[in-house]
Amino acid sequence: MTTTEIVSALGDIVADLSRDLPRQARYQRLLEAVQRSFPCDAIALLELQGDVLVPRAVRGLAPDALGRRFVLDEQPRLQSIMDNRGIVRFPSDSPLPDPYDGLVDTPDHHLYVHDCMGASLHVDGRTWGALTLDALQQDTFDNVDMRLLETFMAVAAATIRAADLISALSSDLQRHQQVQQTWLTEPGHSELIGNSDVMQRLRREAEVVGQTDLAVLIEGETGTGKELLARFIHLHSARADQPMVQVNCAALPESLAESELFGHVTGAFSGATRDRAGKFELADGGTLVLDEIGELPMPIQAKLLRTLQNGDIQRVGSDEPNRSNVRIIAATNRNLKKSVRDGTFREDLYHRLSVYPVHMPPLRERGDDLNLLAGHFLQTCERKFGLRGLRLGNDALRWLKQYQWPGNVRELEHAISRAVVKALGEGYPADHIIELTPRHLGADPISTLAPASPANGESPQSSLSDALEQFKKELIINRLRLHDNNLSAAARSLNMDKGNFHRQLKRLGLR
Repeated sequence: MTTTEIVSALGDIVADLSRDLPRQARYQRLLEAVQRSFPCDAIALLELQGDVLVPRAVRGLAPDALGRRFVLDEQPRLQSIMDNRGIVRFPSDSPLPDPYDGLVDTPDHHLYVHDCMGASLHVDGRTWGALTLDALQQDTFDNVDMRLLETFMAVAAATIRAADLISALSSDLQRHQQVQQTWLTEPGHSELIGNSDVMQRLRREAEVVGQTDLAVLIEGETGTGKELLARFIHLHSARADQPMVQVNCAALPESLAESELFGHVTGAFSGATRDRAGKFELADGGTLVLDEIGELPMPIQAKLLRTLQNGDIQRVGSDEPNRSNVRIIAATNRNLKKSVRDGTFREDLYHRLSVYPVHMPPLRERGDDLNLLAGHFLQTCERKFGLRGLRLGNDALRWLKQYQWPGNVRELEHAISRAVVKALGEGYPADHIIELTPRHLGADPISTLAPASPANGESPQSSLSDALEQFKKELIINRLRLHDNNLSAAARSLNMDKGNFHRQLKRLGLR
């Protein structure tokens, strides 16, 4: 590209500074202009959050790259870029691992980066992040005019500042930094990954309701990430620097539920050898998350209702009431309105808990979020197993998109973990880029739950009733696996009576 053309591209970026553009569109136009002006196969804009670089926009990288998080202590090249104010270029024979190995999206599936450079970006005196350029061929950047590239980097910083101002984030900077710090103390457990419209709306809604003290009821299918949403709401509340205590109501035996929630004093019952604070006391000043609230026994529902009505708690075996100041977030995969109609959940408690109901969408409704989540879980596996790199082949990506994911995000995480274990079991060396295939993802017989076809090994002469029976059998097997062979949970997920579910198991030869 000629100098004139480069200057023209630079002018386009400057012109964008005065335009009202969405943040993501502004970032993409910036990367397009840089990639047009300088020879590179991939380019990425990354924002610094604590000691982690988060991709905000990429070009030339695999779709799952946006779901990855680069910890600087684990990425010496990125650390070197962040430690310098100017442009940093690495020699082609550098022994330092490249964070994008295996992620460059090319037709010939070339995996390894051979020329790499980047620069840290600074906005209003603070280090915002970095811009990186990568090429698959050695010596690609030999003839780059570094002074001109430095000008692009300065304009990139101006672009970021414009995006910040237009989004009006500066007025909330102190709270946002506090939330980020809390996120970093719980890596991987506080970020709602996803750029789909439904997830963007959910994040905005969660941020707004988080700033209130309203009781929130999170509803959604198993494995959608309801606990993650509860943490997100807590971190966006005035209680973010106070504890968030979580209770799994489904795991509370009725005999111990009252003690777990409200505490007990010494001698209150057999085995109570010392005073013990309950979850309400532990969460005082913060947030109490009541997970699987639909499983709470009816007698405990009545005691919980009294506490929510007057704010008083009373330890088992004590006559002395204590005040409790907690914000309640409840979560369930049940239809609580139906449970109220069926008489298994108190209507008055339901209204207390559902002041602000929020729906956590299933994975099948989140579009390309699947790519981001897959990238996040692949990176988690890389760290867990000490691998150089993991990627999904094109066939594997197609398979992921075709499958309906009844177990949602949790099932996707487990499927990728199993696939990595199977690939390692086949002898792939840890210092190579491992590409996962549908065969790896199908290590367990996870069915796409589509009607059987000759391609799936089904006889073209199979009758409709035979195909339906096979479909039922595969569906039940998958649900049992999803719920760790818990028959009651599997039956509920299929909206079946437990007795009828047992009869189906016997009829299909599964018990």
